[in-house]
Amino acid sequence: MSKIVIPISNGFEEIEAISIIDVCRRAEIEVVIAGVEALETIGAHKVKVSADCKVEDIKENNFDMIVLPGGLPNAFTLADNEHVQRLLKEFKASDKYIAAICAAPYALHKAEVLNKNYTCYPSFEQKIVPENYISNQNVVKDGNVITSRGPATAMEFALEIVKLLEGEKIYKEVKEGLLANN
Repeated sequence: MSKIVIPISNGFEEIEAISIIDVCRRAEIEVVIAGVEALETIGAHKVKVSADCKVEDIKENNFDMIVLPGGLPNAFTLADNEHVQRLLKEFKASDKYIAAICAAPYALHKAEVLNKNYTCYPSFEQKIVPENYISNQNVVKDGNVITSRGPATAMEFALEIVKLLEGEKIYKEVKEGLLANN
């Protein structure tokens, strides 16, 4: 079974975080939510989520992927947090998967783990590398780095994570169960 860690802080985008958690758990991927500021975190729209542990307790070698949801100020907190930045660099050094959606690719940029091609929430490319921004794809995969645009693309992004970690068969089963037949 694959295992992912999702660091979150106050102001995380609920649709993104919860969609990723839910879709991955449907695929029987073990999901660990790591609180950056505290174990109880409040999203951008006042939804409370209880983390499983603190981010400083996470060890890269226990996981297959790190996934960063967006939302503000969450994306900036992830970009400025020394533990998140350390984990991103460790995942990159171990050639493991790194994923980020919405404004969170900014945190990948700050950690210098973002590959050349990426997407993000429109306008955030100005904080990253505008000339490498892919504006016409909901999900961009460049090597082991996966990025996505925002809340409306969260389900597609989560399903791509399932496909990468669990393969085509599980991806199709989860997708069909969600009635995502497009």
